[in-house]
Amino acid sequence: MNKSFEAMVLRKSADTNPTPTRPVSIETLTIEDLSEGDVIVRVEYSSLNYKDALAVTGAAPIARKNPLVPGIDLAGVVEQSQSSRFGIGDSVLLTGWGVGEKYDGGFAKYARVRSEWLIPLPDGLSSRLAMAAGTAGLTAMLSVMTLEEQGVQPSSGEVLVTGATGGVGSMAVMLLAAAGYSVTACTGKSDAMLQLQQLGAHSVIDRSFFSGDLKPLDKSRWAGAIDVVGSAALAHVLSQMQYGGVVAACGLAQGMDLPASVAPFILRGVKLIGIDSVVCSMELRNRAWQRLAADLDFEKLLSITRVISLNQVQSAAEQLLAGKSVGRVLVKCQ
Repeated sequence: MNKSFEAMVLRKSADTNPTPTRPVSIETLTIEDLSEGDVIVRVEYSSLNYKDALAVTGAAPIARKNPLVPGIDLAGVVEQSQSSRFGIGDSVLLTGWGVGEKYDGGFAKYARVRSEWLIPLPDGLSSRLAMAAGTAGLTAMLSVMTLEEQGVQPSSGEVLVTGATGGVGSMAVMLLAAAGYSVTACTGKSDAMLQLQQLGAHSVIDRSFFSGDLKPLDKSRWAGAIDVVGSAALAHVLSQMQYGGVVAACGLAQGMDLPASVAPFILRGVKLIGIDSVVCSMELRNRAWQRLAADLDFEKLLSITRVISLNQVQSAAEQLLAGKSVGRVLVKCQ
């Protein structure tokens, strides 16, 4: 296959800054320009995630290949295959595995990838719906499954979701509410209350609730929490967990540090569990995607999803990092 196609490309500049600007452009490539792989996918949709925004804007050294096609997830149709697992015409999706970081990713009309990274598109999902959920949806579902596996049930009490207007947060709210949990959504966007309630939040609190002086142990409130913020906000959440409460940590929007006390862990038996969606097992991925296909309200999801072209990715990435983006951003690649 030697056809040419459009792709977003990051090229590292020649300057010597620790996190140099990576000029972004739409270029014409061929398959041979892409990372090695045994399956060629005609990419129908990708999505814009926080990690993509960091890469595209140069805000953090996410890209570890130069040049690089960004985009940490993709869904589309197999165009060519040297793998016995997938044939021409199969609908597939891919999230994680270093794609869009170490390997060329989804912001292109075609991708060449390793067959062991792909999973068949679950029944009932189109490429569009799969990427409306995307990496964010997978992360949210893995977080919900973790709370369930640790014994947090709807009868246990309130469950908190921080960063609730983002991709992971908004889908976590929907999934938890659909499963019968009483969900409290935390956001810094004052105008998002109605939207979060429509997604299923029982109550909405401002992110200032998790600022100020940190107490080793605060008034216990949350039976479970899904945190996409990290840093001081996560420390405050931990201090407010009920006895035996469980926190699924899956993001670092506020920072990678954790200025917390050990008190919640040794005095209340709180569990802090990390959520990895990059290299988690295929068995777990498949279970999570089957759950997403069955449990996620895609009509609600599409109501908070906007579609952009490859040419609009950079501006959308800047909006996301500036805190001006709500919901999901779907990237149409064809």
